[in-house]
Amino acid sequence: MALGLFRVCLVVVTAIINHPLLFPRENTTVPENEEEIIRQMQAHQEKLQLEQLRLEEEVARLAAEKEALEEAAEEGQQQNETRAAWDLWSTLCMILFLMIEVWRQDHQDGPSAESPGADEDELPAPGGAPLQGLALPDKATLGHFYERCIRGATADAARTREFVEGVVDDLLEALRSLCDRDADMEVEDFIGVDSMYENWQVARPLVCDLLVPFTPPEPYRFRPELRCSGPLGCQGYGQVRVARGDEDAPGCVCDKTKLGEDMLCLLHGKSGLAHPGAEMEELLCAQGSRYVDTTQVMTWFQTALTRAWQRIARKYDFDLAFGQLDTPGSLKIRFRSGKFMPFNLIPAIQCEDSDLYLVLHLPRGPSQWSPASSTDWPLSFAVYERHFLRVTSKALPEGACHLSCLQIASFLLSKQSRLTGPSGLSSYHLKTVLLHLLLTRQPADWAAARLDARLQELLRFLEKSLLEKKLYHFFIGNRRAPEAPGLPEAIRRAEPLNLFQPFVLQRGLYRQTVDSFYEMLKNAPALISEYSLHLPSDHTSLPQKAAA
Repeated sequence: MALGLFRVCLVVVTAIINHPLLFPRENTTVPENEEEIIRQMQAHQEKLQLEQLRLEEEVARLAAEKEALEEAAEEGQQQNETRAAWDLWSTLCMILFLMIEVWRQDHQDGPSAESPGADEDELPAPGGAPLQGLALPDKATLGHFYERCIRGATADAARTREFVEGVVDDLLEALRSLCDRDADMEVEDFIGVDSMYENWQVARPLVCDLLVPFTPPEPYRFRPELRCSGPLGCQGYGQVRVARGDEDAPGCVCDKTKLGEDMLCLLHGKSGLAHPGAEMEELLCAQGSRYVDTTQVMTWFQTALTRAWQRIARKYDFDLAFGQLDTPGSLKIRFRSGKFMPFNLIPAIQCEDSDLYLVLHLPRGPSQWSPASSTDWPLSFAVYERHFLRVTSKALPEGACHLSCLQIASFLLSKQSRLTGPSGLSSYHLKTVLLHLLLTRQPADWAAARLDARLQELLRFLEKSLLEKKLYHFFIGNRRAPEAPGLPEAIRRAEPLNLFQPFVLQRGLYRQTVDSFYEMLKNAPALISEYSLHLPSDHTSLPQKAAA
C-alpha cells in the first residue's frame, strides 16, 4: 500500500515538472534561418573591426601631434636660451665698450704736456706742441703790465670792500630787528670770501662775495649731511635736515611714542606731541620733506632783504635792487650818477663747528653738474682757501709773485671771455691750479724775479689738466693738503673730486674750452704789450707782495 502511494506521488511530480506551461524550455524554438543570423554577426564583427582601426588611427594622430608639440616647445626653449645668452653677451660687450670709451677719453684723449705727438685735430695746440711758440713778455713788460692794469684794481678793492661792508652791516641789522627771535631765522655776521678778500680780484666791476650764515630758532637746529662720494655729479654737495635740538638725545618718551588722546605729558604739555621741526619745515622745506629746500630759502631771503632795505632806504642817496632774480642775494647799488656797484649776499649754513659751509649757490665756482634736487647744497671751502693763502704767504719771500701770477692769468681769462664768450674755465680753476703749485714748489721759487717762469708754469699746468680732463679739488680727497682746523675727516678720506669731469661727457663744451684757452694763449703777448705801451721805459720795478 505504501509502495503504491509512493508510485502515484512520483508520477504526479514528474508530470508537473514536465508540464510545458510551467517550465518552458528556452531552446524549444529554433530559428528558421540560421544563415541570416550568422551573416549579420559577421557584418557586425567587420563594423567593429573598422571602428577599431579608425580609433587606432586617431590615437596615432594624436600621439604624433603631441610629439610635434613637445619638439616645438623644446626648440623654442632652446632658442630662448640662445637668445638670452646672446642678449647677455651683447650687454656685457656694450658695458665693456662704454668702460673702454670712458677710460680712453679720461686717459688717452689728453696726453701730458711733455707728449709732443698730440692729435692736432682733437687738441689744436699752437705750433703743434703745448705752449711751444708762446713767448710771454719779459719781466720788465710784465712789471709794467701789473702796475697799469692790476695794482690799481688792488687799491680800489680796499675802498670797495669798506663801502659794501658798511651797507651790508646796516642791512643785516635792519633784518634782525624785523625778525621774531622765537619764530624766524637768526642771521649771523657776514664772512668775506673769494678774490676780493684774497687780494687777487682784477675783473671789473669789482664784486664782493659775502657769506651770510643763518640758524633756526631754538629748539630747532640744522643737521648737515655731506656727500663727498657717490654717483657722478653728487660729489661736492650736501643736504641739511631740520631737527629739534633734543631729538637724538635720550629723554622724555613723549617724543618717541604715540600718547593716547586722553594722555598728556606733564613735562612738555601739548608741545611735546607736535611733530619735530614742523614750523621750520613749513618755512624752509618742501612739502613732505624735512630737508632744507634752496627754493624756499631763496624766497625767504629775498623777502627778508626787501623788508630790511625798505626800513633803511631813507638813510642813503642810492637805490638797492636785485641783480639777478634767479640768484638769491645778488644785489646792485645804483647811484644817481648812473654807476652801479654789484655784490653778493650768499645764504649759508655752517657745517657743525667747522669753517665749511653749505651755500645756496657758488657765484663764480666751478662749472659742475646741476644739483639733482632742490635740497642739494654746494659745499664752499672759501674760508679754508683764504686761510691757506694767508698762511702760505707768510712763508714766501718778500714781494712773492704767487698772487701776481693768479691776477695776470685771471685778467687774460676775463678779456678772452669778453671776446669769445664764456667757456668751461673759470677763475676758480685758476685759483685751484695755484693752490696745487704752492704745495709742490719751494718758497724761494716764488720770488718776484721768477714771475715769468711761474706764470708760464701755471699756464702749462692748466693746459696739461685740460688735455687730460683732470683737475682735482684742492681739499676733497687731497691727502697732501695741509690739515685745516675743523675740516671734517670725511672730506680728506673721500674720493678726489675732478673739477674737469664735465668735459668727459660734454664734448662740445670741452672743444669750446680748449679752443678758447689756446686763443687766450695766442692773444696774451699782444694783449699784455698793448696795456703796457704808455708806461715810461725806465719803470722796471716788479710788483710788490700783495697783502693776503
